[in-house]
Amino acid sequence: MSDTSPAAPIPDPSAAPAASASATQSPDFDAMTRDIADVPAVEVITTVAVHLMSAAAVNLGLAEEGEAHKDLDEARKLIQALAGLLDASATEVSSFHAAPLRDGLKSLQLAFREASVVPDEPGQGPGEKYTGPVFG
Repeated sequence: MSDTSPAAPIPDPSAAPAASASATQSPDFDAMTRDIADVPAVEVITTVAVHLMSAAAVNLGLAEEGEAHKDLDEARKLIQALAGLLDASATEVSSFHAAPLRDGLKSLQLAFREASVVPDEPGQGPGEKYTGPVFG
């Protein structure tokens, strides 16, 4: 018994290429995508917030090979945008959705303070104009 899989047949260069099925049919984009009007606002807000959190975490060096992607200036901008989004949408998003987002924001703010060589004054860190001072 062999652990190798059988070799794929070698195509005949003299044979004419067959027309592919994808060339004759266009994909059904209506079936592949959701109409944006059908997406609840809370889902859009939380999705954007999660993308901002993920990008901020990468720029804080919290991802794999973190030091290679660390950029505190970019992280500051993303955390600031996240805090503004959460502040502006606080009355529109239930606490069920808002609480984990606020926890994530606080974790990012603390990670930013920890990663900074010269920490901001309390209340001056990214997003703290919306959240108030963040202490560990």
